Amino acid sequence: GGVTLAYSYNRVTTLPQAATRAINNEFIAQEAVTTQMTVNLKVLGGSFQVDRVIAEDENQVVDHIQFQIQQKIQATRALFHHLFVNGNEGLVPADFDGIDRAVTGTTTELIPGAPIDLNSSADITANWQVFLDQLRQLRARLDGAPTLYLMNNDMYAVFQSVMDRAGINLASKQNYGEEVAQWGSSLVMALGDRPGTANPIIATQADGTTSIYAVRLALDGVHGVSPSGSALVRTYLPDLTAPGAVKTGEVEMVAAVALKATRAAGVLRNIQIA
Repeated sequence: GGVTLAYSYNRVTTLPQAATRAINNEFIAQEAVTTQMTVNLKVLGGSFQVDRVIAEDENQVVDHIQFQIQQKIQATRALFHHLFVNGNEGLVPADFDGIDRAVTGTTTELIPGAPIDLNSSADITANWQVFLDQLRQLRARLDGAPTLYLMNNDMYAVFQSVMDRAGINLASKQNYGEEVAQWGSSLVMALGDRPGTANPIIATQADGTTSIYAVRLALDGVHGVSPSGSALVRTYLPDLTAPGAVKTGEVEMVAAVALKATRAAGVLRNIQIA
């Protein structure tokens, strides 16, 4: 929250130390090191058009304006999820930087020397323990238990098969009945597809490998940023009383992502699922 589209914060890059000292001796000074970061909020959303005759007189099956609004909201949410992981302001200036760019080349990017082969049922049976060992290594590199493990739908299906072989029931029911997957204290989530496509947000590469991202959502970890005092997603309905046969509606979201600590997010790469 704020009154500017630039959000500045300090990212913890070196942790504080502690030590003992002898009587009549001073502690050796050492400070936690932070790096000043600035993330620029970006504008997400889209517009749609509908003829006023359709909007006013063709409502037996669906309210066309509300239908288009809801579809555009879903697409905007999917775009935010995509940028949350894959955003790269250096490549696309209108995007904000996602967690992939932030963790690449850091200590929380775990790349096994050989792919973890989970490509078939037999491979899962043979290698599920190796997979869980690597996932625990990723967990050990973070500064706390991740809130979420994020993956694509195919990896999510493989994850469920791994849990079956491990004898772990990772499914639970929320109050409204939806099944929620959990490993330890962390939720396991399939992030879905990029807006308007059937392409997963977390890709499976041409060589059949994919990645799992781990994030600790907190104000001192990974969190979203939006302007103060406004709805997270704003809708602008067409004015059917104004002149013009074709009416335009819009959905807009102003947001970005901040990574407050380098060890609040990580990625396990080189998982062979195809």
